[in-house]
Amino acid sequence: MYTIADLEKAKDERRAVEARWDNYSGNNPNKFHSERNAAKAKVEIIEAHLKATGDIPLSDHEIVERELDCLFPEAKSNEIVEHQGVRYQRRFSPAEHSRRGNVTRWHKSWVVVP
Repeated sequence: MYTIADLEKAKDERRAVEARWDNYSGNNPNKFHSERNAAKAKVEIIEAHLKATGDIPLSDHEIVERELDCLFPEAKSNEIVEHQGVRYQRRFSPAEHSRRGNVTRWHKSWVVVP
C-alpha cells in the first residue's frame, strides 16, 4: 500500500537521477539508463495505485479514458469509436525504450477527434 509520502519520495528520487544525468559530462549515452527507467516506472506505479484507491483524484480525461478502456478493451491503434456523442481515437506511443532504442513498453491513450 502506497501513500502520498511514498509518491513524493519517489518523485524526489526520480529528480535526483535526472539531475545526475543532466550533470553527466561523459560520452556514454546509456549512463543511468536503467536507473532513470526504474525511477520513472516507480513513480508511475505509485501514482496508478493512489488513483485506483482514490487517494489522488482522476482528471476528467482519465475518467473518460477508463470508461473507453472498459467499453472497447480490444480497440486497435488509430481505431475510432464514439462514446456519449464524442468520437475518440485509440493511440499508442512509446512509454519506454531499451538501450538499443527498441520500444519495451507502450502507453495507450484516447484522443478526441473532430
